[in-house]
Amino acid sequence: MKRRDGNLMYIRERIPLPENNAASNLSLSQKLSMGLLVLLIILALRSASNPFQAYIHFSYGVSVLYLIICSHKLFLILAGSLRKSEIGITEIEISSNKTWPRYTLLLPVYRETEIFPQLYKAVENMDYPRENMEILLLVEEDDEEFKRYLASTRLPEWWKVVEIPDFKPKTKGKALNYGLLQASGKYLVIYDAEDIPEKNQLKKAAIAFSRIPEDVACLQSKLNYYNPYQNILTRWFTAEYSSWFDLYLPGIDAVNAPMPLGGTSNHFRTSKLLELKGWDPFNVTEDCDLGIRIFRAGYTTRVLDTTTWEEANSLLDNWLKQRSRWVKGYIQTYFVNMRNPLELLKSTGPVNFLHFNIIVGGNFFVLCFNPLAWLMIIVWLAMPGKFSGSDTFLLTSAIILLAGNLFFMLINVWGVVKRKWYKLTMAAMMSPAYWFLMSMGAWKGLIQYLRKPHFWEKTRHALFKNYHNQSS
Repeated sequence: MKRRDGNLMYIRERIPLPENNAASNLSLSQKLSMGLLVLLIILALRSASNPFQAYIHFSYGVSVLYLIICSHKLFLILAGSLRKSEIGITEIEISSNKTWPRYTLLLPVYRETEIFPQLYKAVENMDYPRENMEILLLVEEDDEEFKRYLASTRLPEWWKVVEIPDFKPKTKGKALNYGLLQASGKYLVIYDAEDIPEKNQLKKAAIAFSRIPEDVACLQSKLNYYNPYQNILTRWFTAEYSSWFDLYLPGIDAVNAPMPLGGTSNHFRTSKLLELKGWDPFNVTEDCDLGIRIFRAGYTTRVLDTTTWEEANSLLDNWLKQRSRWVKGYIQTYFVNMRNPLELLKSTGPVNFLHFNIIVGGNFFVLCFNPLAWLMIIVWLAMPGKFSGSDTFLLTSAIILLAGNLFFMLINVWGVVKRKWYKLTMAAMMSPAYWFLMSMGAWKGLIQYLRKPHFWEKTRHALFKNYHNQSS
């Protein structure tokens, strides 16, 4: 039984496993480096003449990093807007194409009886030759309720149920790797339980793959939400997704930087995915990790101009579970890749080494320290007499913080306007309140990284369906 509890050899015997994985947290050298960094910070703070001087030192460091991250994000968004590098496929191109390659769809589900009919309908409505579709429904061994549901449901012959053995780590990445081993399609895509992809998305991806260089291993579709107006949380969440997938990722694409993938609607060349040994089953954001490994292997990811519609989380506790898992996975991805910084630098080059540190590491930093930065400004305003001689510096820090928050608010507005979600502009302007929630999720994710790094908190779906039924 011990071998069914995440033993590396046991997993390697059954599924692909990247060599550089998140089975362990910090390496010894990373632990020593982190300890040394903490010690240096403590010594620097203690060298200050008084607590208020220490506060100024800390505020200085936070402000500089904050300015770098905001400037970098602005650069990427402007690059994506000016270069317009995302791949678009027209209806004329689709109608004139006559040859369609075999396509594998991986559908990981866990306790999704309520939302599955929506997924089934969405997949069956897709415009792609059925004889060239292979649909692998990935079902966990211990999901008795869903297995009973399937026993009373007749699926078409192009649907195949793949049962995922019940051993740790119990993650989406592990399930996807089991599906990958059985995939026969030239191309492969993942859809989550609540997804509604555009009907012609597979055809767009197939045509795009046939026209782009072989070193493009993945096409990332855009994601957005079909329930943006359900409540204030879904409004904020939709504004965030609109800026991320319509502004930020196209910017990463435009400068050919390492791209953290979204968790669904990633289209792959199956051969490249097998070469990379699939997903890291120990990483709880297996998508972000795979995007970085694609880049390090010498391949690229491009953004495909097509949308998959998902359900925006509408309950705060459920949203926090999802958010903390995402942040925890970003932390895992960052430290896995930084186990050997020189090797990472060699495989990416200096510019993309910086991109990685800011995109993956900086994203976590902003979420965790944004409320602390606000707290520092509040302390300064509440105790002006204690900071004699430093008012100019603290005023500069306050301006940087305010400008950074204004910038993030404006890109959220830009994102919803680009999507023509005009009724969401007011919610986007209120997004600083949403960032406080994001920071709560980030700190929870950090704590979980230290205590339960491979724990997968299940996100509930069909909340909008229940809300809609109650409102009807």
